[in-house]
Amino acid sequence: MRFILRFFAFLFSAGAVMFCVAAAVGAFFYWKYSQDLPDHAALANYEPPVMTRVHAADGSLLAEYAHERRLYLPIQAMPKIVVAAFLSAEDKNFYKHGGIDPEGIVRAILTNAQSGKKQGASTITQQVAKNFLLSNEQTYDRKIKEALIALRIESTYSKDKILELYLNEIFLGTIVPGRNLHGVAAAALDYFGKSVHELTINEAAYLAALPKGPNNYHPYRKTQAAMSRRNEIIGLMAQNGYITGDEAAEAKKQTLGVNPRVAFPNAANANYFTEEVRREISERYGESKLYEGGLSVRATLDPKMQALARKALVDGLVRYDQGRGWRGAERQVDLVGRDWGLAVSEMPALGDIAPWRLAVVLSTSGGVAQIGLQPRREASGAVSKDRETGSITAEGVKWTGRPVATALKVGDLVYVEPIDTGRALYRLRQKPEVSGAIVAMDPYTGRVHAMVGGFSYDDSEFNRATQAMRQPGSSFKPLVYSAALDNGYTPSSVVQDSPITIEAGPGQEAWTPSNYDGKSGGPHTLRYGIEHSKNLMTVRLAKDIGMPLIAEYSRRFGVYDDLLPVLPMSLGAGETTVMRMVTAYSMLANGGRRIRPTLIDRIQDRTGETIYRHDNRKCIGCEAEKWSGQDEPRLVDESEQVLDPLTAYQMVSIMEGVVQRGTATILKQIGKPLAGKTGTTNDAKDAWFVGFSPDLAVGVYLGFDKPRSLGDRATGGGLAAPIVLDFLKVALKDKPPTPFRVPPGIKLIRVNASSGTRAGSGEGGGTILEAFKPGTAPPDAYVAAPSGPPATVPPDAGAAAQAGGVY
Repeated sequence: MRFILRFFAFLFSAGAVMFCVAAAVGAFFYWKYSQDLPDHAALANYEPPVMTRVHAADGSLLAEYAHERRLYLPIQAMPKIVVAAFLSAEDKNFYKHGGIDPEGIVRAILTNAQSGKKQGASTITQQVAKNFLLSNEQTYDRKIKEALIALRIESTYSKDKILELYLNEIFLGTIVPGRNLHGVAAAALDYFGKSVHELTINEAAYLAALPKGPNNYHPYRKTQAAMSRRNEIIGLMAQNGYITGDEAAEAKKQTLGVNPRVAFPNAANANYFTEEVRREISERYGESKLYEGGLSVRATLDPKMQALARKALVDGLVRYDQGRGWRGAERQVDLVGRDWGLAVSEMPALGDIAPWRLAVVLSTSGGVAQIGLQPRREASGAVSKDRETGSITAEGVKWTGRPVATALKVGDLVYVEPIDTGRALYRLRQKPEVSGAIVAMDPYTGRVHAMVGGFSYDDSEFNRATQAMRQPGSSFKPLVYSAALDNGYTPSSVVQDSPITIEAGPGQEAWTPSNYDGKSGGPHTLRYGIEHSKNLMTVRLAKDIGMPLIAEYSRRFGVYDDLLPVLPMSLGAGETTVMRMVTAYSMLANGGRRIRPTLIDRIQDRTGETIYRHDNRKCIGCEAEKWSGQDEPRLVDESEQVLDPLTAYQMVSIMEGVVQRGTATILKQIGKPLAGKTGTTNDAKDAWFVGFSPDLAVGVYLGFDKPRSLGDRATGGGLAAPIVLDFLKVALKDKPPTPFRVPPGIKLIRVNASSGTRAGSGEGGGTILEAFKPGTAPPDAYVAAPSGPPATVPPDAGAAAQAGGVY
């Protein structure tokens, strides 16, 4: 008996010693691995990188900017079926263990021993520790640290918080090339084209399969493995009681259902616009905020109007370019012994000029060219095995002035546009060398509804609406005449349309401007000078009121920051942008109030707080909790008045005459009140039209990026105005013919259109209603000053007076 007691005492002592040794070893290892553990408290204030999203005015998605594509959802908003799928796939005991799952470890050991496969036993908490605080190195040291941090995380944060971090952070692969997906919300959008709340059982189960290795379960390259793993997870969901057996059986019958979303349906039309928005956000908040800050940006773009603007501009550029003839194929492709589809697929094509497509000429015979269309790319990025062919007949090359056999040869790589999809007939196309821009704006708010900066953003990212500095030519004249009307002139004031020479100073050549047609017509009214774009009248007017005053008005209207006060500048010889010109015309249309052009209405941060708003008008009475008989809320606009409202209307009325009787009569066919001005610069290097309806301002510019003449007969009325016509015909189609608003104080008096004198009671045709400010109406009789010999004017300020004439 004594021996037995001694034996047990020995065992107890040995066990105690071993326990102490084990405890000491454990304490040592804990101390060792705890020395350089990351601070798990950083998770408390963790804000994961979230993508910035840009929405159009109608709410449709325009663009996303992110290093990691993620939409953050709080756990309360996470669908139960998604949570069930991930818990079943990754950690069924998540809500039971304390960060490390002993049952899972044993199960993994047994599975590994029996099957020889590697099965991990990391809990969701351990994965959070690894993803947030550790590296991905596969070492025992890291696994020990991972377990220690998991224990600390569990003691500090709720299970829901840990799961929230996991479901929003986990990497779930790439289904659309170049778009790395993090978190279930972003993955649901890209894999299935739907909100995470719309996911079905089988879809949620497929996403839950991806954390183990997205490439191992790629829906196209590893379809069978993906189906097998998805079905395994569906089975686990049923086994764990999240779904019924019948639901599981039905879900397993479904295909993967992967349907990559078309992320930005308006992207091809709006590339110039969205890049301008991206640049503005980056400048305002920095790159980090742009790509990681989760901003929600509401842009001003109207997708329908943007599509109209792009089509009108592209059609105008193509129309001009085709008038200059066929230049030949983009390049030649060697088809000998090659699959023509693969050969053509290697050629870079512009992706934003649909319905145009790249094609290769396969044969030419009998007046018909057979073509092979560049194969489309599948969602996986692979080249489609389908081979589409078509034909180009004589009708398709008619614009070239050549027969098919002369215009095309085998191996030519060309752009084509469908004529008849049923018969696979195509028209030959070519990228225009000429370029241009169009901007459409709300004249009262400065909200840019549409902006196109060139033929193709894929071909050239240079935005000609905001970055191209070009001479506006005669489209600048309304500002000269506005300055005159604001300083004593009336629309019926008479100015000589006769030759004038400006002496430039000693040793410098004098400047003698001329009208576009090279003729002069004697005395005419200010209205006539704008309607028929008379340079001689404009120079004389500018000389009389002084270029410093005109420079000041150009600054007020934002056309130029610091215009050189010399007379050639009165004809638009300075350089500005389409955006600035449309903004200036908007101020004429809105009654002379300053506006700031904007592409962004509002920006909210990741919490939904508004951090930027374009409209800063005050709303008096909008904060009332209820209506108690008080006055209705009203908006107070404190923006600067840059021009007398009466002067602004006089200019609007005069520019209506440009459409009715002047250089832009092509726009009369729209049948709506319109005003505007054409512009054609020296040597016809730039062609412009800028104008407006009562509620929409629009401007168009055409020209070569490296300035050269558009042709001897090129004018703003012949090139730019037709583009505006195409745009406004559709943009204003459903708008009533609302006349321009006449401000209080304007007197409408019938005058003789030629002389500007008050019309007599019996005077018939040749009269118009003219707008006058109080006290400025013409007398009953008026005698025009006689036209004298050509005048010589003393030198104007600055040697720049020698600048070439602008019409």
